Amino acid sequence: MEQGRENIKFEDALKRLEEIADYMESDNLSLEESLKMFEEGMRLADFCNKKLDSAQKKISIILKDKDSNIVEEDFTLEEE
Repeated sequence: MEQGRENIKFEDALKRLEEIADYMESDNLSLEESLKMFEEGMRLADFCNKKLDSAQKKISIILKDKDSNIVEEDFTLEEE
């Protein structure tokens, strides 16, 4: 994520991260290019993780209890 891209959308950051991964899988990069791509990818991954963490904190599931009252529960992922 380059300077001035602090307002990037999550979807755009994820797409760029995928592009970087594809590009790095090619054998056409010099060490310097690889390091530059890796650094950008790490910044994008950190950005995406922060966005996902923030979204998870905001998510609530609205359920009806047995008396048809609407209750709100925090969203948690179930472990498999």
